Amino acid sequence: MGDFERELRQALARRPAPPSLKRKLMEQRGRQRTERLHIRRVVWERLAAGLVLAGAVGGAYTWHDREERRKGEAAREQVMTALRITNRALNQVKIQLAEHDRNTQ
Repeated sequence: MGDFERELRQALARRPAPPSLKRKLMEQRGRQRTERLHIRRVVWERLAAGLVLAGAVGGAYTWHDREERRKGEAAREQVMTALRITNRALNQVKIQLAEHDRNTQ
């Protein structure tokens, strides 16, 4: 057991950390932090893009609704104008028929 104990003590003996260990750990930590910040930025960008898209869709829907309402009101005005013209024409025909009936009797 002498050799085993010696190898075990050597394996468990305290050794100073390699000089590059601290630099490697700090670089790894920096990469992880940068990656987390990048992920957050991407999430916020996607959220902002989603809000802009939702606003654009909502605006387009509102515009379409107003445009349809405006077209409907214009069509209604055209129908009302046509009905007024038809009413006047019918009144004139009615007057002419009444005059004709009076003249023929």
